[in-house]
Amino acid sequence: MNIILLGAPGSGKGTQSDLLSSKLGIPKISIGEVLRKEVENKSEIGLIAKSYMESGHFVPD
Repeated sequence: MNIILLGAPGSGKGTQSDLLSSKLGIPKISIGEVLRKEVENKSEIGLIAKSYMESGHFVPD
């Protein structure tokens, strides 16, 4: 099962994903958290993502 939550900042995506993960026993993957960790680790993808994130743009696929 794949569930994708979309919404504006502060709309409750994290809260709802935590509830769904807990209730359904499924893993939660936050792309924002993944990208921030890659930036912190200075990986190749992290360095690319950082330039987009710092300029306020979406990170492409």
